Amino acid sequence: MTVSLPLVFVLGVIAWAAIKFLGVRLWVAVVIALFGFWLSQTFLAPAIETGTRTGVDVVDGTDK
Repeated sequence: MTVSLPLVFVLGVIAWAAIKFLGVRLWVAVVIALFGFWLSQTFLAPAIETGTRTGVDVVDGTDK
């Protein structure tokens, strides 16, 4: 069975769990999210995308 979830939903659940169970403050979660959006518009974006895709391939077992 394959379940398809939007990435925003998954990240939202992770953020909620971090705030609820790890004691992360809401403003810290917001700053991290905003920093992520800012970082995606810099010259580091291609390296981040390549690293993310490689990590997903390793987890999925589809690496070559």
